[in-house]
Amino acid sequence: MVHVDHEEIRRRAEAEGQGHLFNLVETLDDSTAQSFYSDLAALDWDLLERLKKQMHSKEEGGAQKLSPAPSVKKGGSRDAAASTRGEELLAAGKVAAFIVAGGQGSRLGFDGPKGMFPASPVRGRTLFQLFGAKIAALHDRYPKKMPWYVMTSRSNHEATLRYFEEQDWFGLGEENVRLFSQDMLPAMDSSGRLLLEAPGKLFLSPNGHGGSLLALKTSGALKEMVDRGIEQIFYFQVDNPLAVIADPVFLGHHDLAGAEMSTKVVAKRDAAEKVGVVGLVGGKYGVIEYSDLSEAELNATDANGDLRFKDGNIAVHMLRRDFVENLTAKGFDLPYHVAKKNIPDIDPATGESRLTAGVKFETFVFDALAHCQKSIVLEVDRAFEFAPIKNSEGEDSPQSSRAAQITMFQRWLADCDKVVPCDGCGKPEIAIDIDPRFADSAAALAARDLETLDLGGDLVLE
Repeated sequence: MVHVDHEEIRRRAEAEGQGHLFNLVETLDDSTAQSFYSDLAALDWDLLERLKKQMHSKEEGGAQKLSPAPSVKKGGSRDAAASTRGEELLAAGKVAAFIVAGGQGSRLGFDGPKGMFPASPVRGRTLFQLFGAKIAALHDRYPKKMPWYVMTSRSNHEATLRYFEEQDWFGLGEENVRLFSQDMLPAMDSSGRLLLEAPGKLFLSPNGHGGSLLALKTSGALKEMVDRGIEQIFYFQVDNPLAVIADPVFLGHHDLAGAEMSTKVVAKRDAAEKVGVVGLVGGKYGVIEYSDLSEAELNATDANGDLRFKDGNIAVHMLRRDFVENLTAKGFDLPYHVAKKNIPDIDPATGESRLTAGVKFETFVFDALAHCQKSIVLEVDRAFEFAPIKNSEGEDSPQSSRAAQITMFQRWLADCDKVVPCDGCGKPEIAIDIDPRFADSAAALAARDLETLDLGGDLVLE
């Protein structure tokens, strides 16, 4: 561990009004004290002062004009040209995959990184295994190996790294996989005092999914991308097993338009679905939160009877590498949002556990859209591209995601003239699980020999 000047760090913290952090410092062992002072030395005090002022300032007044963003629907006449361009970029090794995977599976009752949650219908392949297999399928298809960048968090980095090692990097080659941890920010109480998780341990939390762009820089990943000739970054989050990694149609539309950042969306199920929508905020691209739409806006329809604000954000983006470089060239050019939380911390005077009404600060990756001059919004079919695992039951749960995967595989098989037995409601009566290395699309499945396929029971293709 790098030596730090404890007295200088303490003087700076006290000058910033954070002297309470040292009340229990004399009780710490040497290792804990050194770690504590190292964390304090890494703090950006200028940023913390700005965040403190932001916390105490009133929200900007005046509603901004909201309107739907122009979008393109996947399956249109321009897809062929877009796919050709996307394939060219993939073949030339110009694309990297980037997953945000800092979460734990606690909401699902799972003890471990969320990416290690079993997600596939029969084999129970984990989310990481599914994504690794999808990237491996691209490695089989194209001459240049696409690198996979994985952003973890302080809480799950070591467990994630061990898992990737145990899985032998999913056959991708260690040189093509890069794990790095997200940056953290301290939490504050309502007066701006930093909170402690334990004696000698700041209460730190991830700086939001927008921080993934900053982490690309601070980890050295952006520089590695330059060295590898990467021009485009495919961004996705860990909870969606149907994510189409580096979809050439999406990639092509984005590149041909000269877009800096583009977004995939799905049509909202209904007006009440609590999902942000991609639109124009004051004339600039952005994501409009469900809570920021009035009742009239939520239910407004267009001439075709479709919801006016229908483009549900599924957290899948394409970003130009140089766009991310520009955003992070001089600090970090995304706004921080204040999230009020009840935070389990300790009394800095006694060390006793308590619950404090405080704030965390986070950034949102979609705020980068406001910096775009050009952007593509591509509407895709939810049934083929979006079945997230967010909740323990109900919508967006393991059960609903596995059912969606089975239905998608059923449709793939139907395209190959293989009819899966269904019940009276049209739901498959068998479970189906197709390894992405065997087929990662209906077209890839059609290229396989399915003559002897037995649909009399649960089906696993691998």
